[in-house]
Amino acid sequence: MIYSALGRLIPQRDVTSTPRRIIVIRTCCIGDVVMATAALSALREAFPQAHISFSAGSWSARAIADHPALDALIDTGEAALPTRSPREFLRFLRQLRAGGFDLAISLTRSPLMSMAVYLSGIPLRAGLDSAGRGFGYNLRVPVDPAAREHESAIYLRVISAIAGRPCQAYANLPVDPAAQDDIRRRLKAESVSGSFIVAHPGGGSNPGMTMDSKRYPPAQLADLLDRLARETTAALILIGGPGDEEAVGVLGQRLSAPAIAWVNQLNFAQIAALAAGSLCYIGNDTGMTHLAAAAGAATVMMMGPSDPQRYAPFTENHLVLWKATDLKTGGVGEAPGSGWDWARDGFSAEDGARQILEFLQGIEPRGRLL
Repeated sequence: MIYSALGRLIPQRDVTSTPRRIIVIRTCCIGDVVMATAALSALREAFPQAHISFSAGSWSARAIADHPALDALIDTGEAALPTRSPREFLRFLRQLRAGGFDLAISLTRSPLMSMAVYLSGIPLRAGLDSAGRGFGYNLRVPVDPAAREHESAIYLRVISAIAGRPCQAYANLPVDPAAQDDIRRRLKAESVSGSFIVAHPGGGSNPGMTMDSKRYPPAQLADLLDRLARETTAALILIGGPGDEEAVGVLGQRLSAPAIAWVNQLNFAQIAALAAGSLCYIGNDTGMTHLAAAAGAATVMMMGPSDPQRYAPFTENHLVLWKATDLKTGGVGEAPGSGWDWARDGFSAEDGARQILEFLQGIEPRGRLL
């Protein structure tokens, strides 16, 4: 392959000095960027004196803007990958060259990204090498596309290779005190004085992919939430962002229990604060669910045509609802045959509610916002 040939022309090198200025590249999408916070924290621990920048797209950059391990955030624009057009490629290349970086860490598998990082002239270039696509890096971390390995664990292997020792951390995001105060005011205004459950029925769409089959069906989700409301007496809060208006509206209509709906009303910091103070957060395999988990919420991820061994929250306090089935190798893939069908391939509302109640019995009571 041409990638392997190019890789042979670019020799690998060892880390011979402590990096001073580092850029981490993971441009899309929210879930991927949040999963990369484990690597970001491990990197800060390994190099406490370094200046660390993170390069992310406009879609996802705000999710980690206030992360304590960061010194700077570089917005690469609206595109999922800022190297797919000549104009975007050159713009991104200028961003890399302007930073004075001595270490670039690429957590993408794109050959175009590999080429951009190579052309940046940054001396040490560490990154993922999947099927030879990391030819532009001079510290390559092999990735087997068929291996069922968590994305965060793969990112951490890159940091371990740079640090010369095993590095471990969980995905993490700080909860902003000002956002907590705002959520307290909102809850008081809605007369919520006890525990509450947060549910996000949307997701499955971002600049890099649209996969609505990731969404748990609204009728089944309503059944699941009604069961939880009866058993826990917790209030229900439905949230959504741009494009989730219909999903939240349909779910609200199907619920028997009363629910508060906050659609397009919360920013990332407020969602993190709301989730962290909830009895639990329930969402699909989406970036918002990863964000909630990283903020410390007791998180339930409803997974369909994607592999929890690769894409579940990389945190200690989460539950995955998933009915084991065969999936295509190499990442997100739908079940074989006629496509994913929740009624046939997914978990039932009754079983999901049972698992959530068992999960909640094994954790400390939530609700520190109130």
